[in-house]
Order: sequence, then C-alpha cells, then structure tokens
Amino acid sequence: MPTMKEASNYAVIDADGLILGRLASKVAKRLLCGERIAIVNSEMTIISGKRSSIVQDYKEKLRIRTLINPAKGPFHARRPDKILRRAIRGMLPWDTTRGKEAFRRLITFIGVPQEFKGKKPEPFPDARVERLRGRFVRLGDVATEIGWRQL
Repeated sequence: MPTMKEASNYAVIDADGLILGRLASKVAKRLLCGERIAIVNSEMTIISGKRSSIVQDYKEKLRIRTLINPAKGPFHARRPDKILRRAIRGMLPWDTTRGKEAFRRLITFIGVPQEFKGKKPEPFPDARVERLRGRFVRLGDVATEIGWRQL
C-alpha cells in the first residue's frame, strides 16, 4: 500500500462501469510505457455476457487442480481486485523482465482507499458500459458467487 507521498505518483482509474477486457488492455499498454497505475472500485467492473455462463466459466476454472497433489495448486483468486489484476497480467508479456516490471507498477483496490480519495480518476470513454447492447454482470457479483466473502 503506497503512502500519501507515493500515491501522488499513481494515475488513478475508477473501474466503476468499465468493461473488464477493454480496461485491462488499455491499462496493460500504459503499464508497458512506464506509468504507475492504481485501479479503485475493482468490484464494480463489468463483464459482458449472460450471468449464468460467466459464473459457470469461473466455477469450472476453480475446479482445475493437479492430479498428483491437489493441495499444491494451482490456486485461483476469488477477490475482485485479484481477478482484475490477473486479467491485466494476461495482457502483459509476463515471461520477460519488462512485463514483470510493468506488472509491479499496478495496484488494485476494492473500494477507494484513503490515499486516493482526493485524486480525480481518469476517464476511459471507450471502455464504458454504455457501449454494450446485451447483458452484463459486475465482477463483485461473480466473485460473491464463486466464494468471495466481502469485507
């Protein structure tokens, strides 16, 4: 968690009403350019599609385990901020040093922490939910259905 002084170095993005994939791709590109980004309200991010099929996909993903010793993983996140962080990581060249350094410049939060309350979030007009014509579900609702116990 950054201190108040360090928080001024971060570009703040409010994920409320933003589409997950579009947000992740834009943020990944900016991280690779060297920016520090803090995403707040990650539980309000939108996933497009039918609620039942999205929840079913996430539940199937949770069942993936190793056959030799299931206790050793792989482990999958249930918190919305961690799910969003992992989606962004998927759009970075994670195998390279450049990708890992870019990923370290990202922090995600549930809600808005005290350090970022005074900062104005940057707009993302091309990732807004108004672009969608069909169904959608919030990431916080999906996380609750797959086992996230809210704070």
